[in-house]
Amino acid sequence: MTDADFTVFIVDDDPGVLKALARLVRSAGYDVQTFGSSEEFLARHDAARPGCAVLDVAMPGLDGLQLQQAIVAAGIDRAVIFLTGRGDIPMSVRAMKAGALDFLTKPVSEHDLLAAIARVREQERKSRQSREELMAIRARLATLTPREREVLTHVIAGRLNKQIAGDLGTVEKTIKVHRGRMMAKMGAHTVAHLVRLAEKVGIRPDEAPAGK
Repeated sequence: MTDADFTVFIVDDDPGVLKALARLVRSAGYDVQTFGSSEEFLARHDAARPGCAVLDVAMPGLDGLQLQQAIVAAGIDRAVIFLTGRGDIPMSVRAMKAGALDFLTKPVSEHDLLAAIARVREQERKSRQSREELMAIRARLATLTPREREVLTHVIAGRLNKQIAGDLGTVEKTIKVHRGRMMAKMGAHTVAHLVRLAEKVGIRPDEAPAGK
């Protein structure tokens, strides 16, 4: 994901501030969308686009904190950076508890704002990477036959082929075949690697069958 694929949604009721912030953020290479009010943001904001919201706290109508609450209530996963000209500690605490990633005081330092956006972008990159990895692991799991899935749960529990064969009522040679195919489909080079893949999708050794 490039900076141009990461949208910074700026909400401020002061047209001059809105224009200046947009110019600064665009100069850093980000896509920018501006809104003159919380209501306009809620009406036009594209929740599907990766990015973050830079919100002025003091605005007529819905203020920044109320907009943040509306974003959360709508189930929108959107990182928030607050800007305020009269912020105080209680307000900052409320914002952070509600999930804000940063709280900057106006007139905001260009360096501080761009640094905050960069941190959010990196967090978004890692989160997206994690989601894609989980999707890939689940896709591999879906290719396993029921027997291969059974063998997987036994393998991550530390069971030997002979023990698995006894548990499943078959011969060790058959288990070796199932195990080899399962490991190949999962893209696992070692048992430790297989355990890590399984844990990422919620399959843990302590949930696998216990030995006899």
